[in-house]
Amino acid sequence: VQLQASGRGLVQSGGSLRLSCAASEFALVNGAVVWFREAPGKEREVFLCMGSGDGPTYYADSVKGRFSISRDNNKNAVDLQMNNLKPEDTAVYYCAVPVGNCPRLGPYDGSVYDFTGRGTQVTVSS
Repeated sequence: VQLQASGRGLVQSGGSLRLSCAASEFALVNGAVVWFREAPGKEREVFLCMGSGDGPTYYADSVKGRFSISRDNNKNAVDLQMNNLKPEDTAVYYCAVPVGNCPRLGPYDGSVYDFTGRGTQVTVSS
């Protein structure tokens, strides 16, 4: 099983970037999906979770109103659209599939995930 985040980039403050999380060997588009990030010198932060099926999506205050998520059934992927990026958004971004439905947002707890993908670097310059 592989889970891969892609779409790394360097953007200026206020810019936009789209990341994608694709899965192989299992259906990603029906289950819950989490995005978390790890900024330099900081602990991992779970900032978004899309619930399974038609379940709700949860956003941390740090990204609410700027980030959104959508499923791409054709690609078996989930896309993360990031707008109005800020320098504090600079981090390595990861997607993960939790055991069951959405875990609590905030500090990352690796024990509640079935699969965690390789990260992708996002750098926002001021």
